[in-house]
Amino acid sequence: MEKYMLSVMLTLGTIWANAKGLVAGYLRCEYKESPVTDVLHPRLSWELSAAENNQVQTAYQILVASSVEKLTETHADLWNSGKTVGRNTAQIAYAGKPLASRKVCYWMVRSWDKNGVAGQWSKPSQWEMGLLDKSEWKGQWIGLDLDRLGKGKVYHLPPAPYLRKEVTIHSGFKKARLYVTALGLYEFSINGRKAGDAFLTPGWTDYDKRVYYQTYDVTADLRAGKNALASQLSYGWYAGYLGYSLLVKNQVVRGFYGKVPVLKAQLEVEYADGKTETFVTDQTWKASQGALLESDLLNGETYDARLEQTGWNVAGFDDSRWKNPQVFPDKTERKMQVYPGPPVKITQTLKVVSRKDRGNGTYIFDMGQNYAGIVGLRVKGLAGDTIRLRFGEKLHPDGRLMTENLRMARATDTYILKGDPAGEIWEPKFTFHGFQYVEVTGLRNAPTDETLTGLAIGSDTPKVGAFETDNAMVNQLYSNIDWTQRANYVDIPTDCPQRDERIGWTGDAQVYVKSATFNRDVASFFTKWVVDLNDGQYENGAYPLYAPRPNLRKTDTFSPGWMEAGIICPYQIYRSYGDTRMIRDGWADMVQFMDFLDVRSKRTYLFKENAFADIDPKGGFGDWLSFGKKTPPDMLASFYYAYCADLMAEMAAATGNAQDQQQFSETGRKVREAIRSHYVDQQGRFKCDDKAYGNGAGYVDGALGFTGHTQTAYANAIYMDIIPPADRVKAGAYLAELLKENGGKLWTGFLGAKPLLPALSATGHSDLAYKLFLSKEFPSWGFEVENGSTTIWERWDSFTKEDGFKYNAAMNSFSHYAFGAVCEWMFGNAAGIVMTKPGFETFDIRPEIAPDGMGSNGINHLKASVRTINGTIASEWNKFDGKLTMKVTVPVNTLAHIYVPAGADAKVLLNGKQLSSFTLVKSLRKEDSYVVVEAGSGRYEFTVSK
Repeated sequence: MEKYMLSVMLTLGTIWANAKGLVAGYLRCEYKESPVTDVLHPRLSWELSAAENNQVQTAYQILVASSVEKLTETHADLWNSGKTVGRNTAQIAYAGKPLASRKVCYWMVRSWDKNGVAGQWSKPSQWEMGLLDKSEWKGQWIGLDLDRLGKGKVYHLPPAPYLRKEVTIHSGFKKARLYVTALGLYEFSINGRKAGDAFLTPGWTDYDKRVYYQTYDVTADLRAGKNALASQLSYGWYAGYLGYSLLVKNQVVRGFYGKVPVLKAQLEVEYADGKTETFVTDQTWKASQGALLESDLLNGETYDARLEQTGWNVAGFDDSRWKNPQVFPDKTERKMQVYPGPPVKITQTLKVVSRKDRGNGTYIFDMGQNYAGIVGLRVKGLAGDTIRLRFGEKLHPDGRLMTENLRMARATDTYILKGDPAGEIWEPKFTFHGFQYVEVTGLRNAPTDETLTGLAIGSDTPKVGAFETDNAMVNQLYSNIDWTQRANYVDIPTDCPQRDERIGWTGDAQVYVKSATFNRDVASFFTKWVVDLNDGQYENGAYPLYAPRPNLRKTDTFSPGWMEAGIICPYQIYRSYGDTRMIRDGWADMVQFMDFLDVRSKRTYLFKENAFADIDPKGGFGDWLSFGKKTPPDMLASFYYAYCADLMAEMAAATGNAQDQQQFSETGRKVREAIRSHYVDQQGRFKCDDKAYGNGAGYVDGALGFTGHTQTAYANAIYMDIIPPADRVKAGAYLAELLKENGGKLWTGFLGAKPLLPALSATGHSDLAYKLFLSKEFPSWGFEVENGSTTIWERWDSFTKEDGFKYNAAMNSFSHYAFGAVCEWMFGNAAGIVMTKPGFETFDIRPEIAPDGMGSNGINHLKASVRTINGTIASEWNKFDGKLTMKVTVPVNTLAHIYVPAGADAKVLLNGKQLSSFTLVKSLRKEDSYVVVEAGSGRYEFTVSK
């Protein structure tokens, strides 16, 4: 069977390599290659390539079969779509025979080109169905309560439970699947070999509502005879410490969902004669504790290698002294579902950049990059030697490790040696840290660069974006943005990876989500997290401050600018990937939120000053961490009300919901009218009643009162189309004037930084946008780079070379992606890649060329690309010796409008020839100071000279 399949795939691979016309590749199901899914009608997608320009798909045909042998037009036994007219290459739902649990589905596709010529069949791909009904889970929740209260300790960190079971597998087995999950975290092994390569499984959810599981093909791990099934558990998000772990009676609160981590698993073995066997977790397993004495996400791990029970996870181990585990009841309302997101993995290995001897046996290792993850330790010593690893993002000026910003997170790993003369290697399993520097104590011998190895972890979101210029600061900034995203996209979009927080703040997520799609393929990541967000929705319809939503603080409810993530994030996934299923699945929740806004506004379509005073004295977080006078949170809430109504209207149209489209279009219109009536004066300036906020003090840092006339107000009003088109120029002028009054510097916080540069560009101030973008003065993105950052900071001035750490530990994260939302302007304006139809089916290439006269601080060359669901788009421009060169790549099955900057007397060449005589493009026109070229797929090079 395997040889036959290999032969078929090699043959098809040869055909594919020699194919003419449209070639289909990168086949995915539910955004993943060869996944396990429990979606009843999973969506399929592929990319197309072609040697010929201006190619489009006019039809496609999908075959789905239960085996590779049947994957032909005459034998496809699950689905043969037939020749289906259309251009869609994504979001195509399986429409064949009903699929049962465990079904493995093989599929391939071919496409017809613009000439009606069919391309060759793609290489085969596959997906597998998980367990579709909770009743199919036969295993029980088992665990071991090791929760012994530690007297006099701030933290109570119980040992990790170890679980094992030996089973007998008969000869002649041909297939084996392991289905496994935990309340807490698990690592599962068969005969000593770890199942899969994921980290922090099964992920964080509202465990009372749903828990995810993983499926592993473990056929190769089994053998005839005795086999050992083994698992380690940890407390994780379920029973460990979470953000804002407040001190109660000198102990930090943990266990927001439960106190004991538990495991549920079943191994299903299929034999050649068709018989099956299932082995499940139950009370016949054995349980104990071992070398892993402490494990916690925030606080780290302690591992005493002297307590290792050698061979505990392989067959033949004597577990007679182990206990039978406890069996824990299940909750009937808890769903069991396949994990829909990208797995958390070790995504990169880092080497030590430098190390320093601090004296007294203390060494500081610099990993050269602030990241989220762990380190692997390689060490020799005597039994009982204790190595402690502490982690920090920065060093104090005197070289000490800076840990004050960790707050209550201990962030310490401890390894106690067993004394192996050959040396010992150790990596933590159930924790991670946010850091660049590692302080090591307890080494018997001087370390080498090989003593530590950096292991970056994060959700394995495929990289799709690239951004490069001839400006070193800008290149470092883009690296900082991407690394910060990687460090905080760890199962959920956290705010920071280092301190005692690490929760899915909705405000951060919504301002950054569009930027995220330019850097990484985050479709399945948000498929998972939007469910968390909907699960956390309050009964009144408001979305929470963070998701998942454990009851960390009684005062945490909702805030304008944060709760709108429930609308903005699904909308952006729809726009970037053409995903309407997410809209349909969450529509009732989104409508409930809009109803909440309606009721909250007392049906006046406006939030006046103090409208949210009941949740916070100043009306919510507002433009968090801005400077000077604050933009009224209530005004911003009204802006977001109108903006969300617009997004709802567009999403309703995308799903054919004409009634809701009309309703929300009308809502948007009424909110805008109310805003203009209350918040805009006769000169078109934004205003507010400062006295309505009591003493006038701002939310943060004692800012002097509130005003509507702020950079944030105009930037958001322009970005969200709050003001009529006729007034946009005036609003842009006010924005430019405010920048000038502030010495040409920004003054915005979380909600104002993202729209600031796009708003300037949209109102004819691209030069000011570039000035802000390229600035190295405080506050600016370049200022962080100049001060040594390798990630994006929470505050504009978290650190300066002159003053060191300006703020206290409570609010000083050096890995916080919110201000990285400038990435949206980098791709959308500087590179000019602008989507005009969902999924980039059509798009504009309209780069804003950096102004001249900025010397070495300017940009003369920029190259950016993004791999969309329809293929890779590239935009590149270069200024040299009075000429402008633009290079553009348009994917197959898409259409681009390319805006070439060219004055009236400019000479424009395409691929070295006169543009007017070129037949590769579909049309030409002149628009303002641009030559606009409509072009299908292909590569184009434009040269503009006087």
